[in-house]
Amino acid sequence: MLGMVLACASVLISGCGYTLAGVGSFLPDYVETIGIPMFENTTTAFEVEQLLTQQVRQQFINRGQYRVVAEATGVDAVLEGTIRSIGIQPASFTGDQQASRYIFTLIARIEFIDMTTNDVLWENRELVFTDEYEVASGGGDTPSVSAFFGQRSNAIDRIAVDFAETVVSSILEAF
Repeated sequence: MLGMVLACASVLISGCGYTLAGVGSFLPDYVETIGIPMFENTTTAFEVEQLLTQQVRQQFINRGQYRVVAEATGVDAVLEGTIRSIGIQPASFTGDQQASRYIFTLIARIEFIDMTTNDVLWENRELVFTDEYEVASGGGDTPSVSAFFGQRSNAIDRIAVDFAETVVSSILEAF
């Protein structure tokens, strides 16, 4: 009796429609090559567009289904991005009143275009990416965005990876 109940339960569960996050894609089947030219940077943060663009390219490559190139021509789809704003604010302090964690906020415009139909498959004109990061800081002042990115710390790398994961998941999973 227990065996029959387990067998029925497994049949019902297997057909419930759940899938693993990150493996599906709503993109048309013919999208095989994605062009991701360098993002535009309208902020004062030096070279942030290079770091974020590279991480977005890497996230698409990590998915294993797409060929990614840096050009916007001769491709099935193009992802264009503009980094519009970057800000950091202290979130917590040490006993000496020095900032130990920062809230990082990045606002970008992202557009993913099907080059076959010229349709916008996904866009977010005001993608707000916010997270909290621990950053080594010698002073208690809030660093400037340029100084923050100038550190090239592990926090910067985590921000870029987290941002890229957010962008690619949003596009591939149509959120």
